[in-house]
Amino acid sequence: MQDSFKYEKERLDKSHKLPDLNIGDLVLVSTLNFNNIKGPKKLEDSFAGPFMMKALHGPNSVQLELTGELMNKHPAFP
Repeated sequence: MQDSFKYEKERLDKSHKLPDLNIGDLVLVSTLNFNNIKGPKKLEDSFAGPFMMKALHGPNSVQLELTGELMNKHPAFP
């Protein structure tokens, strides 16, 4: 059983690599869970940005320098 777990982990790790993020990179933010954007959701953009990264808080969490209508959002995103 341990051999099958090891095999599956190796297969998953081979195809799912963490993104290489650095401070100063420009990234897009998904607007899927934003509920304060006005108008019909299907007409809105799927992503907002690009925004500059100010800090890394983990392998997948970053702090962004927000501008425009997203300035009132918390700047840390997972």
